[in-house]
Parts: sequence; structure tokens; C-alpha cells
Amino acid sequence: MFEQVKHSMETIAGVAIYPILSLSIFFLFFLGLGFWVFTYKKEKIDELSKLPFHDN
Repeated sequence: MFEQVKHSMETIAGVAIYPILSLSIFFLFFLGLGFWVFTYKKEKIDELSKLPFHDN
């Protein structure tokens, strides 16, 4: 099964760009997520962490 897929992928022109593109998207997503986490306000995190304990 894998050999058929491998052969099909080798015959497609320009297929080498897809791994590079997917790695770039993966890297940029997690870089952005890390930036968002480290710049989030501590007061907001404390507020959100106490929400499960509040009675409505």
C-alpha cells in the first residue's frame, strides 16, 4: 500500500513543496500560540482559573 502511494507521490511534479509548507504552517501556528500564552495577562488567567469554583 505504502509503495503505491510513494510511487504516486514521486511522479507528481513539485510535490516537494508540501512537506516544507506543512512544516512552516505547523511552526508558525505553535510560535503564535506560544506568543499568545506568554503575553496573556496574569489577572485574566487568575479570573478564568477561579470560574469553576463560583456558584451561580
